[in-house]
Amino acid sequence: MTITPDYAEAIGRTESHVQMISADRAAGLAAMLDLDNVPGNGDALAPGWHWLYFNPFVQRRNIGPDGHPKRGGFLPPVALPRRMWAGGRLVYHAPLTIGKEAEKTSEILDVKVKSGRAGQLVFVTVGHRLSQDGKVCIEEEQDIVYREAAPHGAPKPQPSPAPDTATRSETVTPDPVLLFRYSALTSNGHRIHYDRGYARDEEDYHDLVVHGPLTATLLQGFATAAEGGRLTRFEFRGMAPLFVDRPFTLEAGTNEDGALAVWAKGPDGELAMQASAVVEPAS
Repeated sequence: MTITPDYAEAIGRTESHVQMISADRAAGLAAMLDLDNVPGNGDALAPGWHWLYFNPFVQRRNIGPDGHPKRGGFLPPVALPRRMWAGGRLVYHAPLTIGKEAEKTSEILDVKVKSGRAGQLVFVTVGHRLSQDGKVCIEEEQDIVYREAAPHGAPKPQPSPAPDTATRSETVTPDPVLLFRYSALTSNGHRIHYDRGYARDEEDYHDLVVHGPLTATLLQGFATAAEGGRLTRFEFRGMAPLFVDRPFTLEAGTNEDGALAVWAKGPDGELAMQASAVVEPAS
């Protein structure tokens, strides 16, 4: 009989980090996205760009086989081999300012263990608060999912089709250099984003995988441009993977009850990420 581990002791665990919101890292993302307007000290950090920061490198001996830090430490020591950032919810009270220190305080809010057709799953909800000058600028909840490794070649679930109600769209082509540069900027060692052999042979993807946070960052910028104001809330959920060298589209629907429906549509019409954005009109 398998004994289900109890991770209740992890709930309520906290940690804090202080880091400079450096202009060079923001400029690096602007260059990666091929933007002409390069942000500098004193400028507001764009939505989603805070994921560039607070990602410390760990010693090489503390890296797991997937390129992530080994299990344990702040997050519960879940032994399941596959982990992914499945989605999240963000509230932007005010933008972070580039060139100033910020503090990030994190707390494990919940851990749930479930079993289903795909085997055992562990859902970890982590809350983050990012502050500058004693003022909370961003509140965020991240959903992290751990799962068992499916047998190699096992049938994969069929993704849902993306909505056919788009009123605006933009095409993105994720080449290998884009993925590599985003991994470097976010200190993300997960091998599915740059090691094609590992992605195929170990995690059973057919090619390099586009980062979920990169897609979510693109959707936040897309929603902000579509509405022409300041993003105050954003909620997203990954639905299906996107892969290198396969163009996908960012799409927006209608604004209902103050929230704009946005999503990423894969090259075969599949819904890759669904999201909603609340944008405050420009004054």
